[in-house]
Amino acid sequence: MPRGTLEVILVSAKDLPNADFLKKMDPYVVLTYRSQEHTSSVAEGSDPIWNESFLFTVSDNVSELKLRFMDKDTFSDDDYLGETNIFLEPVFYEKSIAETVYNVVKEDKYSGEVKVALHFHPEMEAMLVDEENHSGSKELITKYA
Repeated sequence: MPRGTLEVILVSAKDLPNADFLKKMDPYVVLTYRSQEHTSSVAEGSDPIWNESFLFTVSDNVSELKLRFMDKDTFSDDDYLGETNIFLEPVFYEKSIAETVYNVVKEDKYSGEVKVALHFHPEMEAMLVDEENHSGSKELITKYA
């Protein structure tokens, strides 16, 4: 199983259902990978734009990222709008998945769309980069010594 860092770029959403009848909705997203959880900022409207990046540590065989869409409420519990589950095997293999649209689903029904980009930075790759930098430094020291 891959080990490293998963970067999730939450770009935007579209057509989220308005849970607020008297005002604009205030959606946010709870991103969960294993026991790691991040929460986006609160945006505005049914077509919010976030452009936020979140990092998760990958160290076991969990291959799914869950995005739970909520609507912020001031005087009551936040409203659940739907969720998206993203299968991560392709990003572990490809290392990067460009902005992709995923359906948001609530009770097995379409509840909008979310646009997400994914990048995986393997632990091994980070070690190789460090070794290259280290050997490069030795060459510079030797060259100028």
